[in-house]
Amino acid sequence: MVQYTLAQSPDVVLTVSGKDSRKARDKAMDQLMAMLDDGELPTALADGFSVEQLVEVQPPTSSAAVQQQEDAVVEAIQVLNQLATLKVKVQSSRDEALQVRNLVDLLFTDDPMTDDQVTELKDGFKILKSFAQSNLRFKEAKAQAESARQVLDEALGN
Repeated sequence: MVQYTLAQSPDVVLTVSGKDSRKARDKAMDQLMAMLDDGELPTALADGFSVEQLVEVQPPTSSAAVQQQEDAVVEAIQVLNQLATLKVKVQSSRDEALQVRNLVDLLFTDDPMTDDQVTELKDGFKILKSFAQSNLRFKEAKAQAESARQVLDEALGN
């Protein structure tokens, strides 16, 4: 979307789709002519008017401070999203990892282990390793997410 105004009437804003181009200016000129025909234009254009006299209205640019805050919010959301992903991963593998962990305890007893238990334990080491690594990453991400939550709260006005 591009917006144009008139130097003689800056309160008149003509909005057309697309970006600034000859075609967009022609569309804005059509809107201007319709306003003139309907008597909606508060300014008389006694000397005539051309598309070159349309003034493009630039959207206000964010200050550097606002841009920095917006960047911090985006980064905070990414950190929180990563935390959510890790939490789901930890939760989904927790029960299975705890079962394998119980089998690890059997290694330290004098009780005999069945072949099935040993096989299950050996197969479960991958699960246990994955869970432990995810859990460590989750704990680290949780600590980092505290500051991300504060950034988000400030941006939301909490």
